[in-house]
Amino acid sequence: MLRMRCITSLVLIPIIILALFYLPILLFGITIFLISMLAAWEWCPLAGLSSCCHRVFFIILCGLILFISMFDILSGNALKGAHWLRIPDMLWVSIWWWILAIPLVLFYPSSALLWRNSRVLSILFGLLTIWSFFCGMLAVRQYHYQFDHIVGAWRLLYLLILVWGIDSGAYLFGKVFGKHQLVPKISSGKTWEGLLGGLFSAFIIFFLFTQLKILSVAPISLFLCSIFTVLASILGDLSESIFKRAAGIKDSGKLIPGHGGILDRIDSLTSAAPIFASLQFMITEVL
Repeated sequence: MLRMRCITSLVLIPIIILALFYLPILLFGITIFLISMLAAWEWCPLAGLSSCCHRVFFIILCGLILFISMFDILSGNALKGAHWLRIPDMLWVSIWWWILAIPLVLFYPSSALLWRNSRVLSILFGLLTIWSFFCGMLAVRQYHYQFDHIVGAWRLLYLLILVWGIDSGAYLFGKVFGKHQLVPKISSGKTWEGLLGGLFSAFIIFFLFTQLKILSVAPISLFLCSIFTVLASILGDLSESIFKRAAGIKDSGKLIPGHGGILDRIDSLTSAAPIFASLQFMITEVL
């Protein structure tokens, strides 16, 4: 399992980095759109959508929402005039969704009574989760694109490496040192030792990027941004876990060898991306 995860990562990471820096913004948006649509397909079993008609309806609905959002973001309308006093509306929606998701995670399994038997709520939660990932990723990549086509790519690379570092650090430390379960009612595989390992990995990544000075962000601002992003990534991971546990599913899919499905790989980003995107309008830039 670990060997396959490493091999897959070694293949995918260079492809992702090349896509970040060399894909035109429209093609990048289409790529994230396709990834989100695959995630939407994997959400169907979590929402209890077993029939083909219900799945097609959900995919079409999700696709329309994402397409409209992509046009709005890439045209610059959603980000126009955005600054620390005016986070784009689409990101505010994402922020409030993840704030509402906190009690769903903290009070699971009691909270599952609110949505487990409601297909409408399960669909709505799926739409908000996938839409948050989509808008967050595009907002970060589009940041100051009209002035510098690369600044958003570097920030998105930092976000991805930060989240990957948390996940990988938590996985490795949990495998080697894990003894005390973090949230046994949600996931028996997550441990406090793994969490500490993930936080340690995140700090190392933050330190390396501040030394490289490629983000044009004051260290204290980047540190605060990273803290909230790390916390958000943990929330996203646990949020998907409660839906998988309620549905009796271990992995959302088998598309990525050693990693599971698309949702299994972007679960942390569904919350981390919009939070990071929002914070980048508030952090102080180094001129």
